Amino acid sequence: MSRFVKVVLMIALITMFLLVACQKEASWDALNDQCVKLYQQGKYSEAAKVTEEALKVAEKTFGKDHPKVATSLNNLALLYYSQGKYTEAEPLYKRALAIREKALGPEHPDVAISLNNLALLYRAQWKYAEAELLYKRALSIKEKALGPEHPDIATSLNNLALLYKTQRKYAEAEPLYKQALAIIEKALGPEHPKVATVLENMAELYKKMGKKDEAEKLEERAKVIRSKNQ
Repeated sequence: MSRFVKVVLMIALITMFLLVACQKEASWDALNDQCVKLYQQGKYSEAAKVTEEALKVAEKTFGKDHPKVATSLNNLALLYYSQGKYTEAEPLYKRALAIREKALGPEHPDVAISLNNLALLYRAQWKYAEAELLYKRALSIKEKALGPEHPDIATSLNNLALLYKTQRKYAEAEPLYKQALAIIEKALGPEHPKVATVLENMAELYKKMGKKDEAEKLEERAKVIRSKNQ
């Protein structure tokens, strides 16, 4: 067999391999799209079955330690969480976090997403100390990766403030809500729906603190913003 023929065969084999890989990745993407649609329709059990299949495809196509596997694990955990199946969700979130830390590095924004998801699960289970540590680490990663005035920072601050509010740590929650509000207003404008969300959260906090007048003012401003964005 001539050298030219060998080269042609090698190119053909590589091309075939790439086509198969692309087809498998397209299959994974399609399963994810189907999962999202089912989730949005509230069909969690059906979505879970589709996501389990997506996980199998991801592990077989990309390898068990690939970030796309972490994505499928995260999606499946979210579906379990949405159904109150916290015991099933926790190991999936933890495995997704471990994969992202190893594949992307401990300071990657996707790691912060995993940390936030696991923290949300712990908050639902009243594991407040564990949730606080994860929220704080996620916030630190986002600040380094995105800068202190990015809208995602406000989301992390809001999450941490909500955790404190749940524990009746109102003095710790208030400055975080104020900081989140300032960031969102500057980054997205004072009439953005996310501003209304922070205002509503702050209003709930002030009600619990007995600051009814301040709460009413925030609620009224939030209503105005909501009406403008309908």
